[in-house]
Amino acid sequence: MVEETGIAELSFEEALKELERIVGRLESGDASLQEAIDLYERGDQLKRQCAARLDAAQARIEAIRTDGEGRVAGTAPFAG
Repeated sequence: MVEETGIAELSFEEALKELERIVGRLESGDASLQEAIDLYERGDQLKRQCAARLDAAQARIEAIRTDGEGRVAGTAPFAG
C-alpha cells in the first residue's frame, strides 16, 4: 500500500527503499489501475527527492588539489 509519510522527512535510504518497494509492486502487475497510478505518482516524488539529496551531497564534496610534488595544496568544489 502507498505510505502517506511526508517525502521530505525521509532519509535518502528510506526514500530509496520505498521507491524499490513501489517498483516491485508495479512490476508484479497485481495493483489495481488506481493503485498503480497512486504508486507511480509517489514513486516519481520519491525519485525527485532522491535526486535532490544526491545533488546536495555532490555539492558538498570537495576535490583535493595537489601541487607539482603531490603535496596537498587545498581543496576545490567538486566539478562533477
